[in-house]
Amino acid sequence: MNSEPQRKPVSVNTLKRFKDKQEKFACLTAYDYSSAHVVSARGVDVILVGDSLGMVVQGHDSSLPVTIDDVAYHTRCVNRGNRGAFVIADLPFMSYYSELKSLENAAVLMREGAQMVKLEGGAWLADSTRLLVRHGIPVCAHMGLTPQSINHLGGYRVQGRDPQKAQEMIDEAVILQDAGADLILLECVPLALGRKITERLVVPVIGIGAGPHTDGQIMVLHDMLGLFPGRPAKFVKNFLQGQSNGVQGAVADYVEAVKAGAFPAPEHCYE
Repeated sequence: MNSEPQRKPVSVNTLKRFKDKQEKFACLTAYDYSSAHVVSARGVDVILVGDSLGMVVQGHDSSLPVTIDDVAYHTRCVNRGNRGAFVIADLPFMSYYSELKSLENAAVLMREGAQMVKLEGGAWLADSTRLLVRHGIPVCAHMGLTPQSINHLGGYRVQGRDPQKAQEMIDEAVILQDAGADLILLECVPLALGRKITERLVVPVIGIGAGPHTDGQIMVLHDMLGLFPGRPAKFVKNFLQGQSNGVQGAVADYVEAVKAGAFPAPEHCYE
């Protein structure tokens, strides 16, 4: 007999209600059956099958080598372990270079259990977003630091510090919302910009290194557990450190901290 508490599955409408009620929601990456089971059973609202798997699972130095087949495989594994969280899957590098390609590859991920796909970029994604939404595929637009463009950006740098660039990001977020995007993910932007975009949009905004004012927070699971080697980014907190209840306790503490507004703290934010 399964003694795990039952939860009502999280949907796009659930996330919108969270924003309307000003309730924070917690997101984590997961890449396999076991991690998906643990994080969803401990209250994580959104699972991202991220192309970050290229680094934390495959051992590459970026996400660029990840293929659509890789993400499809891991989405299939996550779908088997998920217990009610909303599943977003990344469209990896060069898998959405045209509107038709974005539709074909998004369909692959949706068939494997994704409930939304995530694309990196700005206003140039508007046409692809409209096409995907028209065919019943929800879209999350990833803005700010976009790791698939790391060579163009010149490294992992905070985005939107210049007032003009910040205003461009706000305007482009509105364009993507109007094109039908149901979520915006902001990575590595000053907390003031994260707040402005969150307040401007009617759709929920998820932050990673975007300050405490976004509607939801996300971290890479391996970062949250302190498992990834090297110096962690400023926005990372190790929730496993000092934890007496292991991985399950760390996930539960992360969820509680996000929902209470205790994470991210000032030391995790960019001014």
